Amino acid sequence: MSKDLKKELPSYEKQQDFYLKLRSNITSYLASKSGSVGKFTPYLLFAPDLFHLLVKAMIDNRIDTKSKTLIGSGILYFVAPIDVLPEGLIGPGGFIDDIIVATFVVNMLLNKFSPEIMEEHWAGDIKLLDALKKISETSDTLLGKLPARSLLGRFMKTSNKE
Repeated sequence: MSKDLKKELPSYEKQQDFYLKLRSNITSYLASKSGSVGKFTPYLLFAPDLFHLLVKAMIDNRIDTKSKTLIGSGILYFVAPIDVLPEGLIGPGGFIDDIIVATFVVNMLLNKFSPEIMEEHWAGDIKLLDALKKISETSDTLLGKLPARSLLGRFMKTSNKE
């Protein structure tokens, strides 16, 4: 087993520092590109919130192994350097597809587990269920503005049928 896999998780303070730094970096980047915080910034800030939720859910012993496989897939999509909208090429706007995939994973978890379990791990400014509702209401608008919308739309339709 790799030495890295035996390491303990960073302290809660270090995790919070990373989370806050990511949120700050997204806001700063978007402000530097447009001169102000854009109308999609609040939605892009769901990316660190959802990533944080997935990581915390992954280590929650109340969640079964099969569900953790789904969670791991969502985390992997966030960290994979190549995805539908790569952050390296288009900046924080590349988090839109990550947000959609993470929302799908969280919705699946909410259908299986108590919302209280998921709320426990939510670090966002508004309640988790309110955030998911906001994301769902705007996902069509966001998808409509993306060049890869047909691919993401097909993914979401296929995922919703399962």
